[in-house]
Amino acid sequence: MTEDMTGTPREPGSQWYDSEAGPLVRPYAMTGGRTKPGPTGVRFDLIALVTLDPAAPGTDGMALGPEHRALLGLCRTETQSVAELSAGADLPVGVVRVLLGDLLELGCVTVSRPVPPAQLPDERILREVIEGLRAL
Repeated sequence: MTEDMTGTPREPGSQWYDSEAGPLVRPYAMTGGRTKPGPTGVRFDLIALVTLDPAAPGTDGMALGPEHRALLGLCRTETQSVAELSAGADLPVGVVRVLLGDLLELGCVTVSRPVPPAQLPDERILREVIEGLRAL
């Protein structure tokens, strides 16, 4: 038996279990020690949009971990940003980026960037449209 910092004896392996949160899994264990997404060259910014690829092969035969499956489950209902996926899966953003790199390489998801602010319509034009609609 080991002792904790207060000198109280503990069962072996109990440092990996939090009585309130359940078993603890370190982030590096979820990513296989990797800290960067694969060699896809895609940047997973917090606002990058992730969509389940409808042409993707079935994931039944793939060796996906539970975290991969959780991300796919979140993407099934609607397109999600990387930040939303991180919050929804309750995983650190760095872990989500690595896992999304895996899913992208497998062809399970697609990643796109939202429309840059420079390509959005001018606020003045939108106000004129609103005023025109109100005038109807």
